[in-house]
Amino acid sequence: MFQTVERPNIYCETLGPDQFGIIEKPLTLAEKIYNQAWLRKIAILLLLAVLWEVYGRWLDNPLLVPTFSDTMRALITDFGNGTIPSRAWGSIEVLMLGFALGALLAGLLSVFAISTRVGADFLETMTAMFNPLPAIALLPLALIWFGLGSGSLIFVLVHSVMWAVALNTLAGFRSVSATVRMVGRNYNLNGLRFVVRILIPAAFPSILSGLKIGWAFAWRTLIAAELVFGVSSGQGGLGWYIFESKNQLNIPEVFAGLLTIILIGLAVENVVFRFIESRTVQRWGMQS
Repeated sequence: MFQTVERPNIYCETLGPDQFGIIEKPLTLAEKIYNQAWLRKIAILLLLAVLWEVYGRWLDNPLLVPTFSDTMRALITDFGNGTIPSRAWGSIEVLMLGFALGALLAGLLSVFAISTRVGADFLETMTAMFNPLPAIALLPLALIWFGLGSGSLIFVLVHSVMWAVALNTLAGFRSVSATVRMVGRNYNLNGLRFVVRILIPAAFPSILSGLKIGWAFAWRTLIAAELVFGVSSGQGGLGWYIFESKNQLNIPEVFAGLLTIILIGLAVENVVFRFIESRTVQRWGMQS
């Protein structure tokens, strides 16, 4: 036989607002500073600068590694007399033209590939052939075909940008879900309108990743090309500035040129592309 057990009554005591504990703990100043990504990155850069200065002073050989202070002195001097800004702008002009042309061709190839099987086969074959080919290896042919000038630089830049952007764009197009595609079909979107209004917005994270990779490839290729034949119409870019400084044994200027290349890369990555991300994929909820 089961014995019936009476459960005791439970009384809940109501608490007033003044009797609650801490619901939301305010952040300390250190926590607020640590939560700022840009401050953490600046701290990393400052730490690297200090280590560079310490190592340069310990080595005590300016022909091998100048100190950070000597490099900054050379950077400020050549920036003030206009040498570095003119050289940097010369490189950036060629880079923007080559990058824009390569991205445009990559977009056209990707649209052709996603529209037809022949286009897909063509793009896959071409990327398998040319994507592993270093752009710097095409410099001899570029010199023969376009001469010593901007045409040769633009040619190798287009090669370095086009295949990386095309691969990422095509992968983004193919990753668009069938549901999203059906929405476009229900609105009677076909051809280029379907690509522009459905595929590109849905695949934009992959497209943006491809543009980042293409930018990095183009920037490295341009500097390497300028180190070899950077003079165009009597002027050279940052790569040629580094080459000339090395020939004159102005090693702080060499490091100043390298530091300028790094700073431009940081600015493009953390300002330009970050702004595009905040206005597109983050606003659209595609990225946290």
